[in-house]
Amino acid sequence: MNFEAYDFSAAGLYHERLCLDFVNSTGQHADPAADHLRSYADLLAWSLDVSLLTSAEADELYTQSQAHPAEAAAVFAMAFELRAAIFAVLSSAASQQPPPAAALATLNEALAEVQGHLRLTADEAGARWTWVYSPTDLAQMLGPVVWSAVEVLQSADRADLRVCEGHDCDWVFLDTSRNHSRRWCSMQSCGNRAKARRHYHRGRATPE
Repeated sequence: MNFEAYDFSAAGLYHERLCLDFVNSTGQHADPAADHLRSYADLLAWSLDVSLLTSAEADELYTQSQAHPAEAAAVFAMAFELRAAIFAVLSSAASQQPPPAAALATLNEALAEVQGHLRLTADEAGARWTWVYSPTDLAQMLGPVVWSAVEVLQSADRADLRVCEGHDCDWVFLDTSRNHSRRWCSMQSCGNRAKARRHYHRGRATPE
């Protein structure tokens, strides 16, 4: 990678589903300071971390983005809006509520756009979907993200969607625990912090 951007390997994305990695590119959607996705270069770095692009492909798209900054800015704005919409739809599904109409409309508009890049191809294993984008298409990483969100919403994964209950985290994850009672994206991070806070407040409440 021949450009500067956030190193998403440090974010600890779980790589459960592509759309979850996308919405979890921020630690908390209401806090801009917790956002790791701040530029088109960051979008490329995220795409590298989730294996949507090779390093050479990311470098080529970065070069294209420098040559066409207005287009790159528009793609980044689209990605930012799409991430918010997918988060709203997935978090609504996690709470078994209908999705916000505006968020669903944004996702549907994106779906109508990206479907034009899907082709059904055949190989020895049978037929499969293939994404067809120009190598210089700055928005090529968004098609698989949109499709992933649709797949999650239409599959058994929908019932396993959860939003982390950490006070400073709203990561979306799949609860595959035996009794489906997982409350935090990670017991090692948010879970331990929640336990530490409870212990602290119990200690403060104990009479002297």
